[in-house]
Amino acid sequence: MEFKTPHPTLYFGYGSNLWLEQMKMRCPTSTYLGVARLHGYRWIINTRGYANIVEILHKEIEIENENENNISSSPAPNNKYRNVVFGLVYALTDTDERVLDRNEGVPYAYTKEILTCDFWSSKGDGKAVDVSGDPTRREKILVYIDRVRTGKSMPREEYVYRMNRGIRDAVERGVPREYVDGVVRVFVPEEEGAEVEEVAREQARRFVDESGIF
Repeated sequence: MEFKTPHPTLYFGYGSNLWLEQMKMRCPTSTYLGVARLHGYRWIINTRGYANIVEILHKEIEIENENENNISSSPAPNNKYRNVVFGLVYALTDTDERVLDRNEGVPYAYTKEILTCDFWSSKGDGKAVDVSGDPTRREKILVYIDRVRTGKSMPREEYVYRMNRGIRDAVERGVPREYVDGVVRVFVPEEEGAEVEEVAREQARRFVDESGIF
């Protein structure tokens, strides 16, 4: 059965689509709306070399909490972010979504799901939203997930450049710096090779899957 979403679709970008310029290149009629947080998932770079989120079973979380309680020392820093994923939310038209499907390699690299997230609405002034307070509301949002390739790996070279641009935009919009440092930076180094900048921008304009999955 064909996957259909109501339009405009609310879309949760958690990888290189945190980069606002890339989203405008790919989906010129999309609109940035705010910040979202998804519970029960963990952010990784998967074996394709791109961002993915992996669902954490409730039982796994219970075991982690139990192990923590048995340790006398303090928990590791940024511990509260290990089972959540932050992202930016965009409104997509039909055309935007079709373009995004092609870039995300649906259904070969990612599949599409609607998941419920905490959502903090932007005031449209370009300022960071405050995610330390209660969310504006809970929303059902389109998320692209790879349920097959859930192992951890290193990012592709050009992807490091795009992710760093996305990290910058995400933090400026209100995604916690502690989340970035404790979760995303485990996989994505800060250095950016100037020699891959044009490759990365071309990937932003017209994505070519370097993993060969699609």
